[in-house]
Amino acid sequence: MTLRVNFPNVCRQSITTVIFICGVIGSWAITGANEKKIEAEFAQQKADAEKYFQKKVVPFLKTYCLRCHQNRRPTRAGVNFNPTFKAPGHAAFSELWKKAVARVDAHDMPPDSSKKQPTAEERKIFSSWLGKVKYLSKKDPGEFVIRRLTKTEYGNTLQDLFGVESSIVDSLPDEVSGEGFLNSLSPLQMEQYLAIAEKVLDKVLSSTDSKPTPFQKKWVGESPPEADARKAAQTIAKSLAHQAYRRPPTEKELEVLLQVFDLGRQKKLNYLASVRLMLKAILVSPQFLFITPAEEAEAGIVPLDDHQLASRLSYLLWGSMPDEELMKLADRGKLHEAETLKAQVKRLLMHPRSRALFDGFGAQWLGIGDLENKVFDSKKFPQMTREMRSAMVDEVRLLFENVVRENRNVMDLIESDYTFLNQTLASIYDLEDEVKGPQMRKVKLTDTNRGGLLGLPGILAATSFPNRTSPVIRGVWVLERVLGDNVPSAPPDVPELEPQSEKSTEALTLRERTERHTSDPVCANCHRILDPIGFGLENFDAIGRWRDKDDNGKAIDATGELPGGKRFSNPRDLKSIIAGRVDAFSRNIVERLLAYALCRKLEGYDEIVVDRLMVEVARNEYRMQELILSVVTSYPFTHRRIPKERNSK
Repeated sequence: MTLRVNFPNVCRQSITTVIFICGVIGSWAITGANEKKIEAEFAQQKADAEKYFQKKVVPFLKTYCLRCHQNRRPTRAGVNFNPTFKAPGHAAFSELWKKAVARVDAHDMPPDSSKKQPTAEERKIFSSWLGKVKYLSKKDPGEFVIRRLTKTEYGNTLQDLFGVESSIVDSLPDEVSGEGFLNSLSPLQMEQYLAIAEKVLDKVLSSTDSKPTPFQKKWVGESPPEADARKAAQTIAKSLAHQAYRRPPTEKELEVLLQVFDLGRQKKLNYLASVRLMLKAILVSPQFLFITPAEEAEAGIVPLDDHQLASRLSYLLWGSMPDEELMKLADRGKLHEAETLKAQVKRLLMHPRSRALFDGFGAQWLGIGDLENKVFDSKKFPQMTREMRSAMVDEVRLLFENVVRENRNVMDLIESDYTFLNQTLASIYDLEDEVKGPQMRKVKLTDTNRGGLLGLPGILAATSFPNRTSPVIRGVWVLERVLGDNVPSAPPDVPELEPQSEKSTEALTLRERTERHTSDPVCANCHRILDPIGFGLENFDAIGRWRDKDDNGKAIDATGELPGGKRFSNPRDLKSIIAGRVDAFSRNIVERLLAYALCRKLEGYDEIVVDRLMVEVARNEYRMQELILSVVTSYPFTHRRIPKERNSK
């Protein structure tokens, strides 16, 4: 059997067809007068959005867009606005509206060749549509996205359950991330899981005549009399499946496992060998390999049960199965209680295992997951050894973890006056005489151009080419990863930047070459926003070292002006401007973390949820733990929708 997996960038691997298993619990829904007030406000906002679409958006589309983007074959760039007229708030159009607004804001659309051009006020009116379309969505937490454990999660879970080294899964291929990527649990992959299961069982079960292992003593015990063998196997299956499935197994699931045990006995296997066969069935079952929702209830919106909540929480913050404390709370039906859930989130965040939150979410958000394998020009940057790249990633991780565990304001990630260095990395800061040894440690910074994500060598190296900086890549990184802006993709067939070695450009700075390259009107609209940010970081070379002159020996010009008229002349000024946008930065983190936790894109009603979360985040002074708590206790995280068509099958 092949399990089709659709796995978006925000999540790791997601699957849409597997059997659902378990029960339903009480609700976290807001009740009483407060809910009625919220619903009344929502109804009014929905009516306003419908009116705005008809009065403002439809005329804009008809005047400036439909000539190229309507029901004709082919439409320009595959964009067709006609279907949006009937259902503008449909989730299928969420990305279309975001991209359309980004293009209109950047003056890419309508193209310069178009005779009709909107006024600045008309562009502003169209852009405002993004803040209103969400109110046309129904209140909906979304379906539970069933997903396979990632390679890291799988290894961690085997380690926690059986005590084996997590490296036992190294033979599995690394996950391929990418929005819309279609993967499958193929026969070859199933063979790999079977092989790993055999390795695990070889380590935790001894032969019949050998001394029993610690695992064997705990879970299997002595071989019982023949008459009691099946009952003893049932006890083992019930206990171990409870841990492996992250919830109590159903009677049907237990019977399937016992049938595997019976098969072993029919094949003349001894008791221990038959138990081993049953344990192998647990290890390759969908209930173990996939994170699934509970058994289907009636179609509609229901809360997650406590075991689902425990798994969703544990794999988000620890990258592994729920520990004993979480499982006990789930078994007692106490985890969903507000104060209990908050206390568990804080407990998990303060544990060293919460490193998984950075390794999974933080590294993906900040775009440094591939830095340790990135190749740099060895002649130009001989410092970029494996040890250096590893230290760069650790510096970013330790800053992130420090802000989380000390519950600091999120803007510490932008304007911290400290960092984490060892002697290797300290050489990038010219501090190698002050920081000795391989151990990473917290270091106070006196250079105000440093500190925070924008001054970290790991971020600066990840946003550079192997042989030089890239103001464009760095500009896009700040806009998208820090401020959460939607940057339009580059038009097709854009030529490469002329190399410095050519005679026509050999005397130009990188800034001059970039400005010359983007003088084309097709490129200029976006680059007038992107490039100034990147130029503001040009004092940092491709591996994050400070410099006053570029590769051509000319003085660095790091001055610029952002939309709105705010000017800067160095990285310190640029950081200060960005630090003034705490709402945009914290909202970006909330949106990305919620999407990552749900393993899907945010759309429709999710935007309204984020609006409400931002009120809570601001009230809690933008502190990082409180931000994470707001996501974990949010409506989409704690609820799910069961569609009618699935329930009827």
